[in-house]
Amino acid sequence: MLYQLYEAQRSLMEPFSDFAQAASKLFGQGAVWGQAPMAQRMAAGYDLLYRLGKDYEKPEFNIKSVKVEGEDVVIQEAVELDKPFCELRRFKRFTDEPHILKTLKSQPVVLIVAPLSGHYATLLRDTVRTMLQDHKVYITDWKNARLVPMSEGEFHLDDYINYVQDFIRQLQAEYGNCHVVSVCQPTVPVLAAVSLMASRGEQLPLTMTMMGGPIDARKSPTAVNNLAMNKSFEWFENNVIYRVPQGFAGEGRRVYPGFLQHTGFVAMNPDRHATSHYDYFKDLIKGDDASAEAHRKFYDEYNAVLDMDADYYLDTIRVVFQDFELVNGTWDVKNPKGQIERVRPQDIHSTALLTVEGELDDISGSGQTEAAHSLCTGIDNAQREHYEVKGAGHYGIFSGRRWRDLVYPKMQKFIAAHDQPQRRSGTPDSLPAEDRIKPGRSTPAVAARKNVAAKKAVAVAAVKKPAARRK
Repeated sequence: MLYQLYEAQRSLMEPFSDFAQAASKLFGQGAVWGQAPMAQRMAAGYDLLYRLGKDYEKPEFNIKSVKVEGEDVVIQEAVELDKPFCELRRFKRFTDEPHILKTLKSQPVVLIVAPLSGHYATLLRDTVRTMLQDHKVYITDWKNARLVPMSEGEFHLDDYINYVQDFIRQLQAEYGNCHVVSVCQPTVPVLAAVSLMASRGEQLPLTMTMMGGPIDARKSPTAVNNLAMNKSFEWFENNVIYRVPQGFAGEGRRVYPGFLQHTGFVAMNPDRHATSHYDYFKDLIKGDDASAEAHRKFYDEYNAVLDMDADYYLDTIRVVFQDFELVNGTWDVKNPKGQIERVRPQDIHSTALLTVEGELDDISGSGQTEAAHSLCTGIDNAQREHYEVKGAGHYGIFSGRRWRDLVYPKMQKFIAAHDQPQRRSGTPDSLPAEDRIKPGRSTPAVAARKNVAAKKAVAVAAVKKPAARRK
């Protein structure tokens, strides 16, 4: 019933939120009541009420272009693989400059595995935007479970692992090789996916970069870890799992609702969020548009949450935070054929490993990600590195100044050091965007100009031909 009550409350709040937005505009500068006493405070107050009560939809990546060697390169998103619970999203790059095109062709291929832990993959927008300067970038864009029909079946942690393997194989088939970057929660299933591929003798990614993830949640446990470890499995099943109500495509599916997850996020630092909202109110009064816009951008992302399939969530609680099956060597995974396979990280030999941790990470504690090195005993010492980012919290290792100035240069150098020439197959039409673009006709605008020119040429020819016949 809790989910139904939440949806009823949200529906009731919606008109009040819309009213607050309209009232904020009425009291804004240049508006009808903009010159009334206390107008600016009224506008700021209503704007804050609107943002506290509005429904936050999935954000867009909204990456339109990036700089490569000082030149603007146009970005276009495309879905390469569409699975019931996830899309493999590609950020295609377009340019007219021959020397930039040559650079784009030779850059490494990177699969970013985004976390399925409450927020959308757009949380890694800064990660993607930065990496696009030097890499061909793909990302796992996980779907909101309440929008996945029951006819698509269940989704377990095993399915997550199988998805990751499919995505790796897709990129290997396209380019011959790839690199994998996992941020937070997916470090565990990514390590499992590559381990299983190694045990079968399959081709492996050239590198694995693992950032701020609970490989061994027993080390330096945080408040998040303690909650998962101290509550029983039955407690989670009975207290946080609900069925999707009517009105959604996934009606009847058991999920861990996004609104409950958001409540947990806020409860971790309530004072910080209260202060942030009050500062936003003051920034609006002062007319500090830059600070107000920064607040909006952060909370548009932070407040947008998705429902997680209950089977996947409960599997994660049990395997990662309660039974520690990965580090204990007792993790068995069911493959798509229904066969059970043991996860053996020690079977990985040819993949280089980089682990990254934030010194002040309050979600994945110190040493949790570094533990991957003690499991991957088959990887040469020359092919492994660990980096602790001083002064960085959890989000700082993949977003913001420390990510761009400290973490990314280290990651870029590591990937480049272990990269190999790409071996593509197929006809030119099957190649990715930057591999089939020819100078002067790479962008839609250029194509349009050529089309207009061709039509003009045809028209001129049509006019001239009758005159020639009269002669």
